[in-house]
Amino acid sequence: MQPGDLLLALLANTAWAFNFIAGKAGVTHFQPFLFTSLRFAILLLLLLPFLRRIPGQMGGVLGIALVQGVLHFSLIFAGLEASGDIASVAIASQLYVPFSTVLALFLLGETLDARRVAGIALAFGGVLVIGFDPVVFRHLDALLLVTAGAAAMALATIQMRRLRGVGVFALQAWIALCATPALALLSLLFEQGQWTALRTASTLELAAPVYSALGASLIGHGIVYYLLGRYPVGVTTPLLLLNPVLAVAFGVLLWGDILTWKLVLGGVMTLAGIASITIPPPSREAALEAQRVADGEGAPSAGRSSSCIARASK
Repeated sequence: MQPGDLLLALLANTAWAFNFIAGKAGVTHFQPFLFTSLRFAILLLLLLPFLRRIPGQMGGVLGIALVQGVLHFSLIFAGLEASGDIASVAIASQLYVPFSTVLALFLLGETLDARRVAGIALAFGGVLVIGFDPVVFRHLDALLLVTAGAAAMALATIQMRRLRGVGVFALQAWIALCATPALALLSLLFEQGQWTALRTASTLELAAPVYSALGASLIGHGIVYYLLGRYPVGVTTPLLLLNPVLAVAFGVLLWGDILTWKLVLGGVMTLAGIASITIPPPSREAALEAQRVADGEGAPSAGRSSSCIARASK
């Protein structure tokens, strides 16, 4: 990968990792449904030019909007609100990778080799170790919420793999269009003090949903979509494992998280398991594909790009 593209990959990872800080700051003031609704309302305004009907695939798009837009994001932000730290949320949210691998076995008929089975066991074992960390154990409901959010993201990933020829930003526009009113309604039904929260929000607190929409969704997704158009998935995916590592670092440096040996051990186990699942073993075919892309002869399809971005972000 060219040095400039490596810097872009670092920028995308940084944008996604800092989203955990922005999200935690946001749900400290706004309640989760309200915060998530604000995030998608801003994203919808930014992506209106991409909003157009997708013939023959609207059912799938609306299903993704419900599962990813409403379920996944609301559960993740609810977990952030309930959590005593950011690091455990950043690591546990990566469980969508083993979840999606297991779902693909049952829903898509894919097969699992011993390497992936070991990776799945290692990833879940790592989160189990994290669950026994004293700080995390006191907020075990947060870990369960984030795990449920990861499962929802895994289901959305499977749904995305069934789409054909749908651009990343077009899909995000539809998710935002459907999720904004649904989450606003959930906020009205289950939360209180929305107007007071909006009226008393500081500039920093108002910036949180703006960053979540602009930094994480537009910049992060846009960069990775560009990289997937230039390099094979097997080249790009390993770089995206930097996202949770940076998120943990930001949690320690900016939010005051305390790293314990259980959190470190569990995090290493989880990321090692995810690497085992997502990084393909070296092969002659992969080397040839990398050479073809480097020579400008080919690139991953739009469908595979959307699926990979969904697996990598958050």
